[in-house]
This record gives sequence, C-alpha cells and structure tokens, in this order.
Amino acid sequence: MIRLLILTSALALAACAEVESAVDRTGRQAATSAVTETIAINFPQVPKPLIEAFTGCVIDNAQAVEVRQLALDSATGVDQQTVEVVRSILARPGTQNCVRSRAASVL
Repeated sequence: MIRLLILTSALALAACAEVESAVDRTGRQAATSAVTETIAINFPQVPKPLIEAFTGCVIDNAQAVEVRQLALDSATGVDQQTVEVVRSILARPGTQNCVRSRAASVL
C-alpha cells in the first residue's frame, strides 16, 4: 500500500512538472511577440538582423513574473510598462553577455 502511494505521488509530481514546463513554454512564446514588437518599435538602435537575437536574450534572462507580464502584454498590447520591463532585462549583465554572443554569430 505504501509503495502504491509513493508510486502514485511520484507520477503525480512528474505530471505536474510536465504541465508546468508546458505552461512556461507557452508563456515564453507569447512573451516573445511582445518583446519583438517592443524592440522593433522602441529600440531603433538595434539593427533589424539582431532583433531576433535581442528578443531571445531578453526572454532567456527574464524572471517568471516578467515573462507573465510580457505574455499578458502580447495579448493586451505593448505599452510604456512593456518598454520598461524590456529595458530592465536588457540592462542585466547576463542579457548583455547573451546579446554580445548572439550578435557576433549573426553579424
């Protein structure tokens, strides 16, 4: 009986992890459109060939709460708050290192 409970609990945890991962992927996909639009419109210094690289770096370095906000912005529309979130993520050392690395491979 205890083994059955342990097995059932382990399977339930694995299923929860898969659902959480799917939700995260979906949120990041939705956030990507908001970030791409934000960079293209509000960061004219970013060359067009690098917009995708910048977007990927922002998404990769965003915290979960930021991903949720950006995903919501993809549905409700990009605004000044979206710009500030993207600007904040771009200012992080990890994002800057990512951008440098990806830009070098694109250019």
